[in-house]
Amino acid sequence: METKGLDDLFLETLKDVYYAEQEILGSLQELESAAESERLREAFRHHHSETEGQIVRLEQVFGLLGVEPDIKKCDGIEGILKEGRGALREFGGTPAGDAALIASAQAVEHYEITRYGTLRRWAGLLGLDKAAELLGETLEEEALTDDLLTDIADAMANVKATLTE
Repeated sequence: METKGLDDLFLETLKDVYYAEQEILGSLQELESAAESERLREAFRHHHSETEGQIVRLEQVFGLLGVEPDIKKCDGIEGILKEGRGALREFGGTPAGDAALIASAQAVEHYEITRYGTLRRWAGLLGLDKAAELLGETLEEEALTDDLLTDIADAMANVKATLTE
């Protein structure tokens, strides 16, 4: 059996999150279109732009490793996005629509926060300080997006969801 270390695990997880970010990028326009609140639509537009930058950062991390960017299908993000599309079908256009979108988006954010937090720690252990810095920037953006979504949910979407037609 081949011996694999943290550097191998780091690279495989980096490929996983690179795939995930590309899938997320594709779903953000769908979320934006489905949102009823302008504030929520703007949050999705802003995160679309951030996600493009996050993909660039991941490509920089691959470069620091001396490898071409590559993907590894991420079953985790596929499941989270599938669940989100189901919530959109079931609740889109209802008073609970934006709350469902936010819940789905936060599931994605929490997945990303765990991945980037882990990758940043591993980069530090591997002496990849610049990679840790880049991954930390993305981690911070993901946490801020999660906080913004919580603010939107608390300020309006969850309250609207309590209303019946």
